[in-house]
Amino acid sequence: MTQIDQAVDIREGEELDAGAVDRFMKQAIPDLKGEPEIRQYPGGASNLTYQVDYGDRSFVLRRPPFGKIPKSAHDMLREARIMKALKPVYPYVPEIIAICDDHSVLGCDFYVMERLKGIILRQDFPKGFELSEADTRKLCVNVIDKLVDLHRVDPKAAGLDHLGKGPGYVERQIRGWSDRFRKARTEDVGDFEQVMKWLDDKMPEDVAQVVIHNDFRFDNVVLNPDNPFQVIGVLDWEMATIGDPLMDLGNSLAYWVEKDDEVPFQMLRRQPTHRPGMLTRREVVDYYLEHSGFAVERFDYYEIYGLFRLAVIIQQIYYRYYHGQTKDKRFASFGYASQYLEKRCQRLIEASDL
Repeated sequence: MTQIDQAVDIREGEELDAGAVDRFMKQAIPDLKGEPEIRQYPGGASNLTYQVDYGDRSFVLRRPPFGKIPKSAHDMLREARIMKALKPVYPYVPEIIAICDDHSVLGCDFYVMERLKGIILRQDFPKGFELSEADTRKLCVNVIDKLVDLHRVDPKAAGLDHLGKGPGYVERQIRGWSDRFRKARTEDVGDFEQVMKWLDDKMPEDVAQVVIHNDFRFDNVVLNPDNPFQVIGVLDWEMATIGDPLMDLGNSLAYWVEKDDEVPFQMLRRQPTHRPGMLTRREVVDYYLEHSGFAVERFDYYEIYGLFRLAVIIQQIYYRYYHGQTKDKRFASFGYASQYLEKRCQRLIEASDL
């Protein structure tokens, strides 16, 4: 089925040592035969994801980006261990096949997981994938339900309570992301000082301490190709932790571009939330609060935080491009994106009565 998400040719400079991959794979899975065919998934601007095929057997390999990266970022071992712990209590996590911390193999930590063959909705619906407005709404609600389900997971039962640092999650995030922006700022973007001060001044108490994904989007969700309303997988657990669920929702809404949003925001769209039938950001918040049991009077703070955090992530990537640490041309315009997000945050702050 052509709608099933497929890898493509590997981007220049991001090739893997096929021989090293083959040796590792056959040691981890002794009954593998033949030579691997390695391709790369085109999405994502952080960790790199490859499809490794041996005939009709298909796997996914995840590794950090090439070039200099922040010391605490792209922790592949942490991501794989969180996924292994979550799998028994949150079945949408792909099964981990093997973990490698031997840098003599690929020069970095990496892991191999099962490949979930399904549909991933990226910027637009794939060719041949059409839904009515009512069905699009049904799909949208089903995806949001998986975030609600995640936030209901008992961290202790999953063996993940050690990830939490106790009360003060909101404060740690604001201080941490502010520090990361200042370190990643380049001379051609704004300083975000007004935004950071507002986030610091208006900081709410934590609503709860739950398992959060921190990057929950449509393009991190895998749909059943035979029943596209059914979610069969949730991907990209790099930033998962124990934290505030409303901060997690705010992160997700930073990517939720509606059909009537202004052109610069439309240019940042990475998922088909503009389609007729998709819930608006306001409707997502209302639905989530109704079904999760959490409550908040105004969501302004979490929306602005999500946009600021997205700006920092974009700026960190742009910093690598600006300083020649990556040649990926996708990142050339990220400085403009950072500037736009600062203006968007400032407008939302001006409109807020917090």
